[in-house]
Amino acid sequence: MTIATSTLAEQRTWLESISWSTFTTLLRETGENRGSRFAYDGYRLEIMTPLYEHESYNIQFDRFIFALAEELNVIIKSARSMTLKREDVGRGIEPDNCYYIQNELAVRGKREIDLAKDPPPDLAIEVDITSSSVDKLQIYAALRVPELWRYNGRVLRFYQLGKTGYTECDRSLVFPVLLVTEMAKFIEQSKTIDEISLVRSFRAWVREKI
Repeated sequence: MTIATSTLAEQRTWLESISWSTFTTLLRETGENRGSRFAYDGYRLEIMTPLYEHESYNIQFDRFIFALAEELNVIIKSARSMTLKREDVGRGIEPDNCYYIQNELAVRGKREIDLAKDPPPDLAIEVDITSSSVDKLQIYAALRVPELWRYNGRVLRFYQLGKTGYTECDRSLVFPVLLVTEMAKFIEQSKTIDEISLVRSFRAWVREKI
C-alpha cells in the first residue's frame, strides 16, 4: 500500500510491508543526491520531501549549532542528512541534520560511517511540521543516538536517551549551557527577522552566557 500527503511544509509518502532488503535497495537506487529523506521502522518506509517552510527552520538550526559550537570552542563534525541504519535492529533514518560532538574524534577523517562499528551522531535534529507516519523516537532510540531535538513549527522539544528510551528534558546534553526555552525563542524570532540579524543576536546571547 502507498499513501501520500502534502502540505506547504512537507510532502510525505509511505509504503507498507517493506523488508530490510527492499529498504536498502531503495537507498542504493535513489542515491545520495535525492531531495527526499527516508525513515524506516522495520515495516513501514516513509519518504519525506522537504518544502520551503521545513527547510527554512532546518537551515536556522544548523546555523545556530555552528555558531554555538564556535563561540563555546566545541569541536563538531556535521553529518547533515546522513543515512543512519543498522541491520541488526532493522531500523534506518535520515535526520534533517546530525552532528558528531563528543565522538567527533572517533569519526574524524573517515569517508564512510558504519553504525555496526562506529558511534552514532551525538545530536540529531528533526523538523516535522506535519505528522510523521513512523515513530521516529523509537527509530532513533534503536540506533542509540544520545540526543534528539524535534520541532513541529510551534514547539521545540529536547530528548535524551536513557536505558528505556528517550526522556524529554529542558537542557541540551551536548551543549549544557543551552535550555530548550532559549533555543525555542530564537527559532520563533526566525519567523519575523532577517537571518543575519538573527545569527548576530544569537552569538551575542551565547557570549553573555559564557
